[in-house]
Amino acid sequence: MSKRHLFVSPDGLVGRSLRGIIAYNPSLGLDQANRVVFDSAYNRSKVALISGGGSGHEPAWTGYVGENMLAASVAGDIFASPSTKQILAAVRRVPSDKGTILVVTNYTGDCLHFGLANEKAIAEGHNCRMIICGDDVSVGRKGSLVGRRGLAGQIGVLKVMGGAAGAGASLDDVYDLGLAFSRQIVSIAATLDHCHVPGRSEHGIPTLAADEVELGTGPHNEPGYLKLAPQPPPDEFIRKLLAYCLDQQDPQRAYVPFRHGDEAVLLVSNFGGMSYLEMGALVDELLVQLERDWHIQPARVCSGPLETSLNAPAFSLSLINVTLAAESCAFSAAQIKAFFDARTTTHWESMAGLQSQPARRTRHEQLVSPREEPRPAVDPAKDLRVDPVALERMLRSACDAVIAAEPDITRWDTVMGDGDCGETLKTGAAALLAAVDDGIGADGSIVTVLQALEDIVEGRMGGTLGGILGIFFVALRNGVEQNADLARSASAEALWAAALGNAIMNLRRYTPAQVGDRTVMDTLIPFSEGMAGGFARAVDAAVQGAEATRAMAPKLGRATYVGGTEGGDLPPDPGAWGAMVAVQGLNIAL
Repeated sequence: MSKRHLFVSPDGLVGRSLRGIIAYNPSLGLDQANRVVFDSAYNRSKVALISGGGSGHEPAWTGYVGENMLAASVAGDIFASPSTKQILAAVRRVPSDKGTILVVTNYTGDCLHFGLANEKAIAEGHNCRMIICGDDVSVGRKGSLVGRRGLAGQIGVLKVMGGAAGAGASLDDVYDLGLAFSRQIVSIAATLDHCHVPGRSEHGIPTLAADEVELGTGPHNEPGYLKLAPQPPPDEFIRKLLAYCLDQQDPQRAYVPFRHGDEAVLLVSNFGGMSYLEMGALVDELLVQLERDWHIQPARVCSGPLETSLNAPAFSLSLINVTLAAESCAFSAAQIKAFFDARTTTHWESMAGLQSQPARRTRHEQLVSPREEPRPAVDPAKDLRVDPVALERMLRSACDAVIAAEPDITRWDTVMGDGDCGETLKTGAAALLAAVDDGIGADGSIVTVLQALEDIVEGRMGGTLGGILGIFFVALRNGVEQNADLARSASAEALWAAALGNAIMNLRRYTPAQVGDRTVMDTLIPFSEGMAGGFARAVDAAVQGAEATRAMAPKLGRATYVGGTEGGDLPPDPGAWGAMVAVQGLNIAL
């Protein structure tokens, strides 16, 4: 777990966090003494919803205060329930003529304090009720009297209840909806490691090993139900998680059935330490397996930091059977989805997106294939034809050389850049080898090969180097086509000299890099200029240019602010070296 924090002490942290969080919505107010965030624009003629819990789960619950969701939230200390006094202050802050419902997750402290506040509010004359949400399936029944603990499924409960309250539903109907919806949720969490609480030196929980993951963890650093080592592949791990939620043959965890045709909602919550990149891939794998293995296509999908656990690299998934919930309340499945879709003035919108179009597009409609663009026909009069056997030999030699050099290029780029140069070049080389295997260049056409290189660079090679090489190869092909007569009137090398000069001239429109700036241009420019003396001389110039970058200070690109290894021997520029290796490979095969 990461132990680094900007605020190293928890003293005053919760209060400052609340003051900062509410800045995004001027309608929000903060009772600083009681840590109650409330909606100053709430309508007291509608049912008021109040939730809360320990801090460290943000945006829960402060981030969900606003129109069509919570009227108020209450924050305790980090991972600690708010007090009865705080909760009662929230009830008093947003009194409702219709009534108030407290909605909490199933943890002992929350249940006790919210329960006592509920009783005191009733004694004061408030029409107050309480719902306890427990959705975790990991521990199972096992004769426990406590019931399932609460995970992020509760956020879905708050959303549909808030939508119903905002639509003017009665206290009974909103309450019954909350009960029905909360009882049709199955959730489970998994973690790569636990979180770290600011100010604590010891947490009493051992960190997970590098090859270990934990299934069934809680949002307060509670140990999980099961540790898996070595860490299984993502698809296998997700398959296990879904089985815990959906297998109706598991007597311990078969809480909610999902029949064919039942409408479902999927919530995927980032505990705070997962990258958005991985969260996207996680949602994709979940959707693939849900449809393939369980015949479930969720009607709604929300992913993001629904309910976090500080900086934990962990997540939870929740599946909710909307159809079954509708069978136990006054609302249809369509109405419940409409409550789920009701727009809010809260953080919820950053994760909900827009899923309520009249004609909702299916996942299969969303995933499209690119249009096949026919490759332009090659005009023989504007082409250069060479010996096909020699051309294939040269292309394979160049690609093999680049692939062999990838580890060194990657290592050097990790020192001086972002580490992607070697993989970018290797990807391009592997793609060109595949194209050669498919017959590119079998007729000896240089323009055909350059067209294939354009497609590879544009489609497979990103980053700065991919952009430079893309421009280079397009301009090189244009140069060949524009000067094809030189191969007949003078020589092939004269054609290449003119075409390379055209490519460099076009590149200079888009980059200020010159020889001496420690970039790929330290290879490309000498190679181009050396072609006037023949191919072998051009290759020698490219080698010298690439080697010279070892003594150059970077003037452009990421290396200028990464810093490199000042005062010591520098590696060559990775892009320059990769280009040099390629032209050397061409030469070796001659």
